[in-house]
Amino acid sequence: MTTPEITIATPADRSAAVASLVAAFVKDPVLRHLFPDEETYPRYAATFFGNLFDKRVHRSSIWTIGGGASVAIWEPPAGHPADPPAAGHGSPEEAGYPADVLARVQGYEQTMHDALPAFPFWYLGVLGTHPDSAGRGWGRAVMRAGLERAAADGLPAILETSNPGNVELYRRAGWEVVGSLSEPVPTWIMGQSIR
Repeated sequence: MTTPEITIATPADRSAAVASLVAAFVKDPVLRHLFPDEETYPRYAATFFGNLFDKRVHRSSIWTIGGGASVAIWEPPAGHPADPPAAGHGSPEEAGYPADVLARVQGYEQTMHDALPAFPFWYLGVLGTHPDSAGRGWGRAVMRAGLERAAADGLPAILETSNPGNVELYRRAGWEVVGSLSEPVPTWIMGQSIR
């Protein structure tokens, strides 16, 4: 079976990409910390991923495969990847979250901002594959597209994961643990040097 073409996402890919990410992260520790209620998770997670997509789609730093079945949302080094977005550009305040959810989202974003390096790097903010397409290697393929872009820029790559099972998957793909956080949920910060 041949792998479908990897493409840079456009606004037309938004709904498929967001739907895949909502399904992929349904049991993710950070997403469940942010949105613990089963009833509201789909709506709040869609808003969360939609905001991330909207912030980055015009930077040509979102790679997809299979019509949005697998998505890698990368942040280029021009701005700090965890900086809160400017008002009017998908900020959490404009997401319509209730106060408790907004506080969790903002708290998590600030914690990650404080934990990430100060030097320039490409940041893999989100990597997910719809469960219906899992096991095909598509996640690794879209991740690799961003790593190639980072290498072309002569910059390292950084990601974080709160899913302990992902740590070994990322290690096999060449990432190394470079730090960790215990709050708000255990999180590993991983880096990949220039290859």
